[in-house]
Amino acid sequence: MALTKHTIVESVAEKLDLKPLQAKGIIEELLEIMKSTLAAEEDIMISGFGKFQVKKKSPRKGRNPATSKEMILDGRRVVVFKCSGKLRDKINEGR
Repeated sequence: MALTKHTIVESVAEKLDLKPLQAKGIIEELLEIMKSTLAAEEDIMISGFGKFQVKKKSPRKGRNPATSKEMILDGRRVVVFKCSGKLRDKINEGR
C-alpha cells in the first residue's frame, strides 16, 4: 500500500503533538516549496534521504499505437530522484 499525504499528516501530527490541521499546513507548505523549487529547475537535496533533480528530455520519435503513425514527441522536463547512500542502506537492510 502506498503512503498517502493524509497518512503523512496523521503521523506528523501524532509524533509532534500537533493538531491535524497544523500538520496539514506544514506538509502542504513543504510540498509547495518543493514544487516551486523544481519548477525553477533547481535541485532539492535532503541530507540522508536523496536528491530531486529536473532533467530535460530531448524530442524523440514515437508512434501512435492506435494508428501506427510515427510522430515526433516534444521535449519535456521530468523529475528524477537519486537516493542517498544512507537511504539505500536502509532499504537493503536485512536482505
